[in-house]
Amino acid sequence: MKRFIAEDSFWSLFPKSAIGIIVVRGMKSASDVPADDAAEISRLLRDANEQANAYLTSNVISENEPVKVWREAYRQFKTKKGARCSIENLLKRVLKGNPVGSITPSVDIYNAVSLKYALPVGGEDIDSLVGDFRLGITEGGDAFTPIGEDGDDPTLPGELCYRDTIGAVCRCFNWRDGQRTALSDDSSNAILVVECLEPERRETLETALDEFAALMERHLGATVTTRTVIDREHPEIVIAE
Repeated sequence: MKRFIAEDSFWSLFPKSAIGIIVVRGMKSASDVPADDAAEISRLLRDANEQANAYLTSNVISENEPVKVWREAYRQFKTKKGARCSIENLLKRVLKGNPVGSITPSVDIYNAVSLKYALPVGGEDIDSLVGDFRLGITEGGDAFTPIGEDGDDPTLPGELCYRDTIGAVCRCFNWRDGQRTALSDDSSNAILVVECLEPERRETLETALDEFAALMERHLGATVTTRTVIDREHPEIVIAE
């Protein structure tokens, strides 16, 4: 059995936050996604890049509201120099006229949801996770190989990260994913995560989760086995038997 657990150390930093969780099984591999669905996913991502402009009220990236919220959050724990929230990185590309492009169908869908709702979104291959999947402050030294790199870049003491039994999964809350558990063209089973720090955006989170789950079913043929929201009163769920 594997669980997702948001630990006490996370809630002590962000007691009013909520984390949306979707577990999907039986996703089609990238090569098996029909051409019509692939084209629709591409259109969704293009549209989401345009929709993201609604959140960009300033040409200075740090002055935009979704970015300000996460810049403040990142001051609450130890981070690697230059680490920024994933939604800031996506919005910055849109602001600079460099739209977020295609990676693989599952990642394209979660990037489209992230841009449309200005919420950080991520996903991991459940079959690659070892033991429980946890979010909390680490003592440091968790093994981590970033996507696109070869060497180990272990976590820092006091860093907030996602990790499992054998190492870090995503560094600095939602800054950078690791190679070991990243979604690939052939991933079949996934846990998808949508993070929301602002209680007033809980309804937006729920809407984003509903759309996210529907897109995974419609375009990737996935079966949604879990769709829920984690909060301080309900900090863990079973994600795999």
